[in-house]
Amino acid sequence: MKKILLIIAIVLLAFIIVIGIAVGFYLGPIVKLGIESIGPKITKVPVTVAAVDMSLLTGSAEIKNLVVGNPQGYKTPRAISVGTASVSVDPFSVLSKKIIVHSVKVESPEITFEGGLGGNNLNKIVSNAAAVSQNPSASAKASTGPGNKPAPNIEVDDFLITGAKVHVSIKGLGGREMTLSLPDIHLTDLGKQGNGLDPAELTRTVLEAITTSTVQAVSGSIASLSKGVRRIEGINTITNAVGSFFGK
Repeated sequence: MKKILLIIAIVLLAFIIVIGIAVGFYLGPIVKLGIESIGPKITKVPVTVAAVDMSLLTGSAEIKNLVVGNPQGYKTPRAISVGTASVSVDPFSVLSKKIIVHSVKVESPEITFEGGLGGNNLNKIVSNAAAVSQNPSASAKASTGPGNKPAPNIEVDDFLITGAKVHVSIKGLGGREMTLSLPDIHLTDLGKQGNGLDPAELTRTVLEAITTSTVQAVSGSIASLSKGVRRIEGINTITNAVGSFFGK
C-alpha cells in the first residue's frame, strides 16, 4: 500500500513539474505581449522586449532587451535600454488580482538624456505616465492588456537599478556629448499596502526615480558640460536645460 502511495506521489509530482514548465513556457510570451501592449499606452512612446523567459516553478523571470523609445521630436533612437532584468515573483500570485514581485534587478541600463530650452525626452515620458496614472479612467484603459483583459495590480518588495549609464546630449554645447554614471537606484515596498499599484502608477514611480537620479547627475556635471563654451549664453542654455528637467 505504501509503495502504491509513493508511486502515486511521484507521478503527481512529475505531473506538477511538467505543468509548471509548460505554463512557464507559454507565460513568457504572454508577459512580453503585455509589456509591449500596456507600456506604450502609459508612456506614449514605443516599448519593445526581445524575450521574457519565465519559470513558474522557481518564480524567476528574465526580461531581455527592453527598449523604451523617445517621444516625437527627439533625435536619439531611444530613451532607455535594458539588456537584462531579473525578476523574482511569488508563483502563487501570478494568476491573482495582485502579483507579488519579491525583487527586480536591472543591470547596466543605458539612459539617454536629450534636452534643451524646450524640455527633454525623459521629462516628457514621465509627464505622459503621470497624466495617465492620475486619471483613473485613463489608467484603467491603459492597464488593459491583450484581449481587453485588465492587468492585475502589482507589489514590488525590492527594485534595484545598478550600473546605469546616462548619455547626455544638451543643446548649446555645439554637438558635444558625454556619458555619466548613476549611483544605484533602490526602491522598496512599492504597492505593499492595500491592493498594490496598477501598471501606470508603478511605471510612473520607477520612471520618476530614474529621472531624479539623472537630473542630479547632470546638474552635478554642469561645470564639466560647460567647458569650452565661451559665451555666457551657452552656460545659461545648459542651466535652463537642466532646470526644465525639474519642470521649472
